Amino acid sequence: MLKWPMNVPVLSDGLVTLRAHVPSDIDDMLEMSMDPVMIRWTAIPIPPTREHSEQFALTIIPKGWNDGTLRSWAIKATDDDGRSRFAGNIDIRQSPIADIGFALHPWARGRGVMAAAVRLAVDWAFAEGGIEIVHWRSHVGNEASLRVAHATGFTLHGTTPGILYERGRVLDAWTGSIRFGDSPLPRTPWAESTVLESDRLRLRPFVAADLPRIVEACSDPQSRHWLNGLPHPYTSAVAGSYVDECVWQAATGTKATWAVADRHTDELLGNISVMDMQGINPTSGEIGYWTHPSARGRGVMTEATRLVIRHAFAPDGLDRRRLVLYAAVDNAASNGVALAAGFDRFGTQRAAERLGDGSYDDLHGYEVLRPERPDQ
Repeated sequence: MLKWPMNVPVLSDGLVTLRAHVPSDIDDMLEMSMDPVMIRWTAIPIPPTREHSEQFALTIIPKGWNDGTLRSWAIKATDDDGRSRFAGNIDIRQSPIADIGFALHPWARGRGVMAAAVRLAVDWAFAEGGIEIVHWRSHVGNEASLRVAHATGFTLHGTTPGILYERGRVLDAWTGSIRFGDSPLPRTPWAESTVLESDRLRLRPFVAADLPRIVEACSDPQSRHWLNGLPHPYTSAVAGSYVDECVWQAATGTKATWAVADRHTDELLGNISVMDMQGINPTSGEIGYWTHPSARGRGVMTEATRLVIRHAFAPDGLDRRRLVLYAAVDNAASNGVALAAGFDRFGTQRAAERLGDGSYDDLHGYEVLRPERPDQ
C-alpha cells in the first residue's frame, strides 16, 4: 500500500491544484496562521509557531493520509505576479461521513480559489474516497466560509448550538452538507446587499462600527413600542447576532438587508430589508425598516425605501414582481413612508399587530407592483 506522499492524489482544474504538502510550504503556512482572520475563525494554536505548522504538514497530515482519517492537501494557485505558489489548506476528515475544513493565505482570498479547491476535494471524496456525505461547519459570522459553502452547492441547514469546542470555548456553528450526486452549484441566489446611493444616503452591508448605533436604535422606547419582540436589554452581542442572521438569510436567499448610512459620514441612520423572498410566492417580497432616533423626521427612510424598491424590481437586482409593506395603523411615520415611497394601501387587518406594551393594533397593508419598465 502506498504511503504519504505517494498516496496523495494531485487534483487540478487547470487554475487551482491540490497536492501533498512539502517542506517549502512551512513558511507560507506559518505566515497564514499568523493572520488575524485565521486566528479569529479557526482553532489554530495561539501563538502560532513554525513548529506547529511543521508538525501539522509533515507529521499530522501524513499520518491522516496513511490511516484514512484525514485527507489534507496544500492548495496551489497563481498570484498577481504569475507565480504558482502555496495558497492554503483543505481537509476531508473521516469516512464515510466526513467533514470539511479549509483556510486560505491572505494573498489568495477573494479570487474564487477556495470554491475551486472545495469542488476538487469533494468530487474526489465522493468518487475515490468512499465518502457518502460531507458536512461543513463554521463559526457563526464567518461570512467568507459561508460564501464558499454556498457557492459549492452545500445545503445550508442553520445554526447548531454548541457543536464546536475550540480553545476552551463551546461555540455555535453554521452548518451545511453535500451528498453524492448533489450539484456543486448554489442552491439559492445570494440576496446581496448591493450598495445603493442617493445624494445623501448610502445603503450598504452592516459593519462592526454600526453595532453601537443598532443598540441605540433598538433600545429606544419608540422603536420598542412598534417593533414587538426586540430582546431586552438590547446589547452589542444581540446586535452582532442580528447582523450575523442577516448574512445567513442573504445566503439562503430569504432576505436582503441594508444598513442605511449617511453618504458623507457613513454614520448608521437606519435599517431596511426585503424579506420573505423564498415564501409561497418567490417573485414577491416584504419591505421592513427602522430608523435611528437621530434620523427621524428627515425623510431618510422614504428615500431609502425608494432606492430599495428600484433595486428590488430591477432584473439585475432582486428581480421582484410585487412588494408589500405592513404598518400598524397608529404608526403615522411608517404609514407616511409607505405612501410617500409609492405604495398603495390594499386593506386593513383588525387587531393583527402586537405592540411592545402587549396591546394589539390594526395593520394596514400596502403593495406596489413592478412597472412595465423596471427603470421607471
